[in-house]
Amino acid sequence: MSLELFNQLEQRVTDTVEALEMMKLENETLREENTQLKQDREEWERRLSELLNKFETVDDAS
Repeated sequence: MSLELFNQLEQRVTDTVEALEMMKLENETLREENTQLKQDREEWERRLSELLNKFETVDDAS
């Protein structure tokens, strides 16, 4: 294998490793965002449930 081919292979491996590291960072960021969105959704569901219960209480009282 010539030195030029070896250099090209080395560059491709380096580029691939860098791309994988960037994807790992992006994946971690997306996991954190997903966790936050799930927590937000659960909070909205809880609050909505409380509001619906209040409406039911008003309906029952009348």
